[in-house]
Amino acid sequence: MDLVLNIADYYFFTPYIYPATWPEDDIFRQTISLLIITNLGAYNLYFFFATLSYYFVYDHSLMKHPQFLKNQVYREIMHSVKSMPWISLPTVSLFLLEVRGYSRLYDGVGEFPFGWFRLLASVLSFLFFTDMLIYWIHRGLHHRLLYKRLHKPHHIWKIPTPFASHAFHPLDGFLQSLPYHIYPFVFPLHKVVYLGLYILVNIWTISIHDGNGCKNEKLFNGEGKKAE
Repeated sequence: MDLVLNIADYYFFTPYIYPATWPEDDIFRQTISLLIITNLGAYNLYFFFATLSYYFVYDHSLMKHPQFLKNQVYREIMHSVKSMPWISLPTVSLFLLEVRGYSRLYDGVGEFPFGWFRLLASVLSFLFFTDMLIYWIHRGLHHRLLYKRLHKPHHIWKIPTPFASHAFHPLDGFLQSLPYHIYPFVFPLHKVVYLGLYILVNIWTISIHDGNGCKNEKLFNGEGKKAE
């Protein structure tokens, strides 16, 4: 995330927003900047790709289903818009640790032996690591002690549209994104690869909410009746 922060500082924050006397590496300035960048980025990704998916991919005949709620698209959007700033708070704390050098993110491919091979292997490792952890986090969120409080709000949308992709309880949304942020603190990962994967993950999250991707959830929740 420091790549994005450096660009934002150079072209926007330093010349137009912050006083010249406020150092770019000040932790409070970095926190504010990351909050702005994260929220603007999240909203832009959400509205751009969810809108594309809704108009060009989503099967609109699903909206005739009896379980499709009144004003559902508007409600999905409002739920997402209200949740994302709260999800961003703990997310930014992890981004801040990355920016201040506490992660294992690196700049140069040549920093490690077999650099390009290691880079390609890290993509596969990232996908395996995050998918495995998300499975267990998601399964845990279906436990009876957590389901109604945290995860059930996302399953209000029995016939979801792409706009439901980020309509989570804030803690639920953060927990399911946590593996993506944990990985670069455990394993080396190129900064550009990390940024690219972070964007792709958000697009993927939108793409699986096409009305069919969540059908298997009933195996877990059964409207909460079969939750563990």
